[in-house]
Amino acid sequence: MTEKCDVLVIGGGPAGSTAAALLAARGRSVVVIEKDRHPRFHIGESLLPSTMPLLERLGVLEEVRRIGIPKYGAEFIRPGDQRTVTFDFGDAWHKTWTSTFQVRRSEFDHLLLRNAAASGASIHEGCRVTHVRTQDGGADVHVRQPDGLRRYWRASWVIDASGRDALLATRMKLKRRNARHASTAIFGHFTGARRLPGRAEGNISIFWFAHGWFWFIPLSDGTTSVGAVCWPYYLRSRRVPTSQLLLETIALCPALAQRLKDARLLEPAVATGNYSYAAERMHGERFFLAGDAFAFIDPVFSSGVHLAMNSAALAADAIDVALADPAAGRVELDAVERRVRRGLRTFEWLIYRMSTPAIQHLFMNPSERFGLQPAMTSILAGDVYGDRAIDLRMRIFRALYYMVALRYLRRTAAHFFRRQRWLRSARVAESVESASS
Repeated sequence: MTEKCDVLVIGGGPAGSTAAALLAARGRSVVVIEKDRHPRFHIGESLLPSTMPLLERLGVLEEVRRIGIPKYGAEFIRPGDQRTVTFDFGDAWHKTWTSTFQVRRSEFDHLLLRNAAASGASIHEGCRVTHVRTQDGGADVHVRQPDGLRRYWRASWVIDASGRDALLATRMKLKRRNARHASTAIFGHFTGARRLPGRAEGNISIFWFAHGWFWFIPLSDGTTSVGAVCWPYYLRSRRVPTSQLLLETIALCPALAQRLKDARLLEPAVATGNYSYAAERMHGERFFLAGDAFAFIDPVFSSGVHLAMNSAALAADAIDVALADPAAGRVELDAVERRVRRGLRTFEWLIYRMSTPAIQHLFMNPSERFGLQPAMTSILAGDVYGDRAIDLRMRIFRALYYMVALRYLRRTAAHFFRRQRWLRSARVAESVESASS
């Protein structure tokens, strides 16, 4: 028997739960298919201030406040002299939301999924989507339950919020590796880490080091999430157990090693492969790709949850229109894609240059001239969707970047050619892995 619904959402993470809650609250029949059972482990614990209005709209802000630790800014630590600079969200261009939270994702994601259920969405955990066929008028979706039995849905729309599985983009051959950025990550949770004092205790710390950068994210239960994002050649060149590799990598960054001098790794570390990609398009005939199911970029600015939830919220609004008026809905969805791509481009421009001498110089010497520091702080807070005042300052920042790059021309050129070698080695390794599989 084929069941019917207005919208079927693949994935019950932040993107899927956001879209499901907003559509169900408007009276739409919504089904969520989640492959895991919540609560479940997930990385990406750092939220951004620009996500707070959406949490308020969903009605979960106070619950998030209860499980999180306040985050008032982002600290950057330069290698070598270990100098630090902190961007305080209270200094951003717009001061509506001057703080956010670090959250354990198992709690945060479970909270959002429960909220979707309370809003009226039908949640099916431990189930896997085995077939999706989208066409004019709707989509047919086949699902395998934990007991092995099959269920079939006919949905007017499908939202793929499957995260890095990127289910539809992969099956439709829309997914493309990011040719300009290749990175891998290794991470774990520690107890006993030395945090910043006082109000800054919950701030995220970003440490540059020779092979990439580290995150240091304090959580409310006393544990600290620590991870290294590196060029792929680095992880491939090490033949030791993953936990040992994480500890050896931490030792390469003295400032971080000092913070973790008395800390203990709570469980085995985890490593992931090259994970920067994007789909060729965000929506098509009766489907929409939300969050990481559309694109994933280097998480240096904690952009993952913010981009995922906001793209899902925008999609929910547009699909609600499309259910009543398909032509108007397509116009709305085109506008959503333009807006999301704009936010991605803002982050990507910085990410591609994050390890360059010029960017490190500008981050470690923030300037109040022309309003540059408030604008940069706004970007770090997630304000990336086209505020004209911020855009103007970012154009000035980019011009300054190229001026500083010329000033450090020898170091800039050395970094450029080194980066090209790293990207070539990553492409060769991926080709070998694809051929062997």
